[in-house]
Amino acid sequence: FPGLADVSISQDIPVEGEITVPVGSQSPDDDYSTLDEPVKDTIMRDLKAVGKKFVHVMYPRKSSALLRDWDLWGPLVLCVSLALMLQGGSADSKDDGGPQFAEVFVIIWFGAVVITLNSKLLGGTISFFQSLCVLGYCVMPLTVAMLVCRLVLLAGAGTASFIVRLIVVGAMFAWSTLASTAFLADSQPPNRKALVVYPIFLFYFVISWMILTFTPQ
Repeated sequence: FPGLADVSISQDIPVEGEITVPVGSQSPDDDYSTLDEPVKDTIMRDLKAVGKKFVHVMYPRKSSALLRDWDLWGPLVLCVSLALMLQGGSADSKDDGGPQFAEVFVIIWFGAVVITLNSKLLGGTISFFQSLCVLGYCVMPLTVAMLVCRLVLLAGAGTASFIVRLIVVGAMFAWSTLASTAFLADSQPPNRKALVVYPIFLFYFVISWMILTFTPQ
């Protein structure tokens, strides 16, 4: 444009307006990274998370806390503890009970995987590992039942002992089933909830039967 060459701008005209790019307020947590925290803090944070999930299982209610921050540390500890307490319970076994440990370990994890796949095929909305997390953590009442049964068996294996163990295992079986369905049932289509609850019932029933029929060598 030829006419613009004669236009002069006074140097005294102030520049108005904001020239900085607005940046949202940052909280102290925005610059925080778990890579910078001490190992002790990381371990304590994970232990607190596992403990909160145990509380959710002991007091089951419709909450997404157990599903939102899933982990498999708690289920692994419960599975190993239960397998160790059931080890050596076969009356016709003369070894140290090693096969029983493997059997319990495989039954728990394979059963949880089968139930999870069944839930996903029926249209479940939770992820694979969320379902494994719930099923694994809900084994905790049965682990407590196994501990009580071991203590009861120290006093003898008579009729009274069997009745006490039957009551304890039955109550914990109901607790595990109700706790797991409280977290998993709402993630299924309404017309398919029974198809999801039934395998869960069988899963915890098999574990309960193993606990009830356990007799130390």
